[in-house]
Amino acid sequence: MSHPSRATSVLAVLLAGFAVEGCRRAREPAPAAPPAAARSLVLITIDTLRADRVGAYGHGAARTPTMDRLAREGVRFSRAFATAPITLTSHASLMTGRYPAGHGARHNGMRLDLKTPTLAEALRQAGFSTAAFVAAFPLDRRFGLIKGFQTYGDRMPRGNDGRPVNERPGRAVADEALAWLDRHRGQRFFLWVHLFEPHAPYGVAAAVPRRPPQARYDDEVAEADAQAGRIVEGLGTDRAETLIVATADHGEAFGEHGEIGHSIFVYDTTLQVPLLMAGAGVPAGRTIDGPVSVIDVAPTVLRLLGVGPLDADGVDLGPAMNGAPLASRDLYAESFAPLLDFGWSPLRAIWSGPWKYIAAPRPELYDLVRDPGETTDVVKRDAARAAALQAQVARYSGPDIIAQPGVDPETRARLMALGYTAGTSSPAGPSRSDPKDRRDEAARLAHVISGELEGAALERALREILSADPRNPQAHLRLGYVLLETGRCREATPHFQSAIAAQLPSADAHLGLAACETAARRFDAAAGALRAAEQVEPGNPVVMANLGLVLSDGGHPSDAVAPLQRALTLDPDLHQARFALAIAFARAGRRAEAGATARELLRRLPPDAAQRPEVERLIKELR
Repeated sequence: MSHPSRATSVLAVLLAGFAVEGCRRAREPAPAAPPAAARSLVLITIDTLRADRVGAYGHGAARTPTMDRLAREGVRFSRAFATAPITLTSHASLMTGRYPAGHGARHNGMRLDLKTPTLAEALRQAGFSTAAFVAAFPLDRRFGLIKGFQTYGDRMPRGNDGRPVNERPGRAVADEALAWLDRHRGQRFFLWVHLFEPHAPYGVAAAVPRRPPQARYDDEVAEADAQAGRIVEGLGTDRAETLIVATADHGEAFGEHGEIGHSIFVYDTTLQVPLLMAGAGVPAGRTIDGPVSVIDVAPTVLRLLGVGPLDADGVDLGPAMNGAPLASRDLYAESFAPLLDFGWSPLRAIWSGPWKYIAAPRPELYDLVRDPGETTDVVKRDAARAAALQAQVARYSGPDIIAQPGVDPETRARLMALGYTAGTSSPAGPSRSDPKDRRDEAARLAHVISGELEGAALERALREILSADPRNPQAHLRLGYVLLETGRCREATPHFQSAIAAQLPSADAHLGLAACETAARRFDAAAGALRAAEQVEPGNPVVMANLGLVLSDGGHPSDAVAPLQRALTLDPDLHQARFALAIAFARAGRRAEAGATARELLRRLPPDAAQRPEVERLIKELR
């Protein structure tokens, strides 16, 4: 049974300052010869990477030699911004060159409008081989970013409960990408590699001695940089003709503005990202200080690759990279997570010259030249400017969005496990809370699901949340698992029941309740909980496998066969279900089928699998 936790972060590091006025020419002299034309493209995105935690962006303690080298050998954009502090939304903007309203994926779990042209699609149509390898469930193919990719590596490993987990190590992603590169050497290709390491929880929070989260975050950044380095070096002889782009989907907050993690607020802490372009077609050693957006990447790389333009909101940054002034324009970003996750007001922001305006029930205005940390709201002192910028924001998006069909239960459960609520309902506009007024509540929830709390501290925090909000279904669910894992099923059961009564769109509460009923040897009650789970997540093979196991252990092995076989039909690699099926066959007196099932499991298990000796013992007993 899985513990449904994962998410955001902790504590405080101030964002490095930057100059905002003007869009200056590059500081370094032009190279003696023009760079060679680009033939292929490698795009590396590092999840949750703050710009100011990279050496090339001023972090003296950084261990980011790959990104630092790309900055020296190419162009560094010192003020690049995401369109949202949300993984899917920002990546969709990166891949389409459009603001969120133009591609439709306004939050994790919402699908890209498949009518939207994509970078991969344009390059595939131009004859490129295209491949993507991603490290986390928010970028699963079901959300539409597969469009244009011939290969889309998004298969996640399995946890101890047999379910696919929601992220995988960067080394595994890089291994797949390098294997693909070896098969496509000498071709024109587009390779996208996504690395998830800097996302919370950072490293091993429970390690002794316990290190601060910022230090563990830097470790994760260093690991992502190392895997990016493997990709760059793995290009081999293709590197001379390859354009390399490295960036992030959003940053991370360590307490700035009262925020822990990301997704709620639209301050530069979570919107400023590194953006580096190097290799074929790119001049060396340049810095561009004017504001740019991730929507500019697709138009820029298409020109460098000699492929026709995309119907996009972004602009080609090529002229600025070659020394021309960067044209002045407004940039936009948003977060609809407050609305979709909590029913609060969404936040929309615009950068306009030295000004940053945030549209909210209580709007905010910042002079970024004097106040790069966005600490002094001057909206009351400059109401006329605020009103003008409010009108500008409205050109990009209003405070409401067209609802997509509801997120399916499995998707919702997996996003929740990463710390995203992925809700769909919200009150009407006038009654929506300003997220600023709920920041303490958001921070408490983020702290709980960050992975930074364990044991008694986690239990205490969950009880504090429930004391303030007795109906909070996520807190009930998580506290239920804390109690289950410490053998306190009598206390855990009412929390699972509360989560179920709140119609939490996940089978996790039913699975937890079934585990408690099984521990008490109330097999009929456990089977009832699992049958109810099937109604919440129809076709979930883990639920079916657990039902079969409960029926078998409860003295009904013949009845267990059908649900176990259904689980394996849906997921042939669910090894726990296959072992349970072999046991059920044996208990039902069907020894030949039990032996065949066990031998098939042994064939499927990896050579070093810990389960092999137990399976071999079963086969021996059945002879």
